Amino acid sequence: MFAPGAGRFLGPVAAVLVLFAALVAGGWVERVPGLVVVALLLALFAFLAVFFRDPERPVGPGVVSAADGRVRSVEQVDGRLVVSVFMNVTNVHVNRTPVDARVDATRVAGAGHRAAYRPDAGENVRRHYALATEYGPVEVVQITGVLARRLVPFVGPGRILRKGERFGMIILGSRVDVHLPADRFRPVVNVGDRVRAGATSIAVERS
Repeated sequence: MFAPGAGRFLGPVAAVLVLFAALVAGGWVERVPGLVVVALLLALFAFLAVFFRDPERPVGPGVVSAADGRVRSVEQVDGRLVVSVFMNVTNVHVNRTPVDARVDATRVAGAGHRAAYRPDAGENVRRHYALATEYGPVEVVQITGVLARRLVPFVGPGRILRKGERFGMIILGSRVDVHLPADRFRPVVNVGDRVRAGATSIAVERS
């Protein structure tokens, strides 16, 4: 399964690949240079197919990660538990809803494209999703990086989302932060842990 919009990238590359392979097979271009081009197109298609993959997953318990990648920080900020996940280019780039929620609002803020692992990357261009949940307000923030500069929303205000449902993606990776009420949740991940969007629990309710 591929992410929404993947066809806009995969389709043209596949068409050019098939056309060029036909030209090589028909002798319209020199064989060796032609095969090199075909190999490069195959490699590009394979990269895009991996990049836009969007596998089905069982939804995990508790609050689930919104992104694939590694946990870069777990901290409390102004009464919020913030779990930040860094995505690299090989991760699945589709982001998923951490809890059942209604999208109250979305907004784009920030400026610049600093490396996503830097502390000040939180000021980069980013998209905020304000979610209304049974636990109180929850926020998910997609943050751009040096290469990852395109934030793709799948949903808008008023949308009802189930936990693990897809809400957007970041082209070429970067970072996703989940902000939770600290008085309601405790973290169950540590810095450096690998997580999968929709499947890995990052926090549970306090008993």
